[in-house]
Amino acid sequence: MRKKVLTVTAIVSGIYVAALWVITSHAAGTEVVTQPLDNLKTLVIAVIGAVGLIILAKNIMEFAQAYQNQDSSSMNSALKGIVAGTIMAMISPVLSFLGF
Repeated sequence: MRKKVLTVTAIVSGIYVAALWVITSHAAGTEVVTQPLDNLKTLVIAVIGAVGLIILAKNIMEFAQAYQNQDSSSMNSALKGIVAGTIMAMISPVLSFLGF
């Protein structure tokens, strides 16, 4: 019984001491922390937009070639690529509109 009391006392004392060590920090601003993350976000969005433009241009050319050959399967695939490229190219304005 005495051993249990000593164990509980030690645990409670440890929690109490840990609670006393809480130190309040007064930071001047959060830009020091968030600025690198904002830069990374801007870079990633720009890369996605650039890749989207490349995909869009490639699939427009594929669609034109498939249209000339009257290949409906390739036209369908190219149209899907055009939609995907458009979405990727327009991701930056959409995210800006949403507030990201």
